[in-house]
Amino acid sequence: MLPLAEMADDVARGVRAVLTDIDDTLTDNGRLRADTYLALERLHEAGLIVVPVTGRPAGWCDLIARQWPVDAVVGENGAFWFRHDDAARKMIRRYMRPDREWQEDRRRLDAVAETILRDVPGTAIAADQAYRSADLAIDFSEDVPPLPPDRIDCIVAAFEQAGAHAKVSSIHVNAWFGDHDKLTTSLTLLHECFGMDDEAAKNSVIFVGDSPNDAPMFGYFPRAVGVANVGDFSVRMPALPAYVTERRSGPGFVEFSEFLLRRRGQMPA
Repeated sequence: MLPLAEMADDVARGVRAVLTDIDDTLTDNGRLRADTYLALERLHEAGLIVVPVTGRPAGWCDLIARQWPVDAVVGENGAFWFRHDDAARKMIRRYMRPDREWQEDRRRLDAVAETILRDVPGTAIAADQAYRSADLAIDFSEDVPPLPPDRIDCIVAAFEQAGAHAKVSSIHVNAWFGDHDKLTTSLTLLHECFGMDDEAAKNSVIFVGDSPNDAPMFGYFPRAVGVANVGDFSVRMPALPAYVTERRSGPGFVEFSEFLLRRRGQMPA
């Protein structure tokens, strides 16, 4: 990973869209700071497409799409994208699988979760589970004392043995059935809503993230950026971002946004 300062000016000027994780990338100790929210707004007002790409639930994503200065949101690790049409005052929701499949999936995931809660001490169902449409989240760090890596691995293994995908974020293990993930649904969104083919996305999108479930995005986008806490998970990632900020979490995202806008001539030096 190179220091963010080594990103070339022509790369910054060629950016059309900023995709970003939320937890521990935009947030800092679970809170969205005012300066981080302002950073999103400045990127949006500069004419960039801004899209949070998160493991957080549909209920949160509905609010984010409506109220944040963003163009869309990808949620539940790629289960869907939401986009609010402000002119029509309408929410557009695009799920990657039919409703009938989600319902059966949830029954299967619930059965695995019961086993995990019994066999892996210290785990809990994520507090935001009630607002999820498609996946199931096991909390290992948000509202419970942080678990060691070997217990996190046990959670992942239990879901994978049941045939589910399981990805580790900075706070949860998210599990689902189906072939979608953050990357596949982000590319679908960029194509369907913003007219970008895969090659255009590679050349003009920056993704910012921090944790193992961001690895597909880091591997695909050659100009991806990690906030400094990405180093906490580097041994668990098959792919790392090209660049890394000096600061962690939300302050790292502010650092990135100010750097990008200055290099584009859209913020005073």
